[in-house]
Amino acid sequence: MKDKIRVLIFGASGTIGTPLIRRLTKADYVITAVSRNLHVKGHKLKTQGPPGYIVLEECNIYDEEKIRNLVKQNSIVINLIGILAERGKINTFENVNEKFPSLLSKICKEYSVKQFIHLSSLGIDESSIDSYYAKSKLNGENYIRKNFNEATILRPSVVYSVDDEFTCKFMSLLNKIPFVFPIYYRGKTLFRPIHVSDLAEIIFQIIFQNIKSKTIECVGSEEISLKNILQRLLMLTGKKKLLLPIPLFVAKVIAGFFEFAPKPIFTIDQLRLLKFNNIPSGKFKTNFDIGLPSRKNFDIEIKKYSWMYSDGGQFSQEKYKDTI
Repeated sequence: MKDKIRVLIFGASGTIGTPLIRRLTKADYVITAVSRNLHVKGHKLKTQGPPGYIVLEECNIYDEEKIRNLVKQNSIVINLIGILAERGKINTFENVNEKFPSLLSKICKEYSVKQFIHLSSLGIDESSIDSYYAKSKLNGENYIRKNFNEATILRPSVVYSVDDEFTCKFMSLLNKIPFVFPIYYRGKTLFRPIHVSDLAEIIFQIIFQNIKSKTIECVGSEEISLKNILQRLLMLTGKKKLLLPIPLFVAKVIAGFFEFAPKPIFTIDQLRLLKFNNIPSGKFKTNFDIGLPSRKNFDIEIKKYSWMYSDGGQFSQEKYKDTI
């Protein structure tokens, strides 16, 4: 075990972290998986690789001493932490999306880690003029480049999987809201959704091929509008809803109302993001350009878990249709 490469992952228990851990342990890397609440998610992390390949650590992003201790024991560091909505006075865009990447990149430089990989977001150059989230992600990238110019920054489009915050949230809402579903900016916003396993493979290959000092836009193979995504989700869940474009001022009122929830499903800042397409900018290479194409098909992958939001649940799957 002493000769194996050690990888430190912050945000290890999230949507991207768990499949990434599986991919890395399969290739004989030893993982230090960091989460802020192991008592909730530790059991899940333990099952992502063989015994002895995963070390669990509980740490928050404000514990500099603990972060230093972890970084100096690993040769590769990956930051998957980021927030799309602020919660309270501590979990702010500035603290999570800016200050933590800045601190982590400084520490990585200080301890001469072999690779530092940071997960950012696609489209933030353009959307940063309106969105606080996008501006904070862009600032975080700039701090990293200043502190550790060999870092690799990944900018994925929306990431989808069985436990994501995109397709699952929309299917849940489509399931709950009767008859009419509101869409913003006429549903014309474009995305290049990427499956979580494709993104995990890209990160693995960046480590394996020792790619450094790059900003890479990570996208799926298909460009889809928000309206078309919703239409596909309705079809896959067997639902019928009228997708109704609504005026911007009404959308702002709805988003403002949702912001008061403990876990807001939609915010005014996210509404601002929808003004801008989430597709390659042309300023940086994509995963396709560097020989790492996305292979998963959007409809095929969504179908694997869309039954959870269909009438009849698991019995709405095709394998049960002839037995009911």
